[in-house]
Amino acid sequence: MEESLTRESEKLARSWQRHDRAWLRDYLVAGVEDPRLNLQSIFSRHFLARQLTGETFSALMREECRFSAVMNWLVLLAGRSAEAEELDTVLYALRRGADNAEGTEIPSFVAQTFAGLPVSLGSVQVPNYVESFLSGTTFGQGQAQPYEPSLRVFQELWRGVLAPFPAPAPRLSVLEPACGSANDYRFLHAYGLAPLLDYTGFDLCDANVENALALFPGVRFGVGNVFNIDAPAAAFDVCFVHDLFEHLSISGMETAVREICRVTRRGLCLGFFQMEELRDHVVRPVDEYHCNLLSMARMKSLFASLGYEGQVIHIATFLRGEFGCDYTHNPQAYTFLLERREEMASAGCPR
Repeated sequence: MEESLTRESEKLARSWQRHDRAWLRDYLVAGVEDPRLNLQSIFSRHFLARQLTGETFSALMREECRFSAVMNWLVLLAGRSAEAEELDTVLYALRRGADNAEGTEIPSFVAQTFAGLPVSLGSVQVPNYVESFLSGTTFGQGQAQPYEPSLRVFQELWRGVLAPFPAPAPRLSVLEPACGSANDYRFLHAYGLAPLLDYTGFDLCDANVENALALFPGVRFGVGNVFNIDAPAAAFDVCFVHDLFEHLSISGMETAVREICRVTRRGLCLGFFQMEELRDHVVRPVDEYHCNLLSMARMKSLFASLGYEGQVIHIATFLRGEFGCDYTHNPQAYTFLLERREEMASAGCPR
């Protein structure tokens, strides 16, 4: 590995190691980053489910994306409210088909979702999670305590549909660089995907790996470096990664992309948190790491040069086009769903 990347690795490790383990364990699995509600985490689970089951559960996937849009609005509403009566007022308005609850405007996509629930998807029924959330959320000292069973609706549905699904032989091999404290893996486990996978996760931060192993002692978590992945070429079927590339220098990012493409033979799911339709990347050093604004076109071209092409999803545009939802906590979020070029003709790009 080049000396400059060795120095960058040391700085990146220091920037994470300064945090205590409890903070690292919890900070990326709550609020807008809650993988049960965060659309980019949902896309990652759908990416893996499609690798295993094709389009068998496409209707359930669409409803889970709708769930993400609606529940993020509801969680935001609860956070701004001071007492349960405010949520009761919104529920009363929804039951009456109103678009306003004593000054609180109810988005049309929320009202339409409420009116259409519960919904049957063959043998699977999606319950009215809007009603249960609004009626079940409680308050203590002015703080909302969101109704957990509503947040777990699709977790239970996925566990149910995947439980009888046979594990492939061999199991789908999955790599997750920058896995954190099993931030997304814990939901692969909770949603019933983990038994179908041969998973490997690595992180540069020792404390993150310690957290991950404490949660899942039998899972393959280890300390590793995305600049020099300890695996042979085409070692993994697929790879998914969240919120990594923006934190690297441009040369480091390009090295990481080459390494991920080198060790993956089929498909990539890549979540970006700072990306725009720019001609070039905007470099933003922050202390010992980066918080760059990446060019969508340049990243797409980089992956194409390494043999990967497919679908680019701007999260805000997707939510607006699919559900009429104008709310997103991050208008710069993108997800890439890519396949190795020689497989595209036979397998098709995920939709």
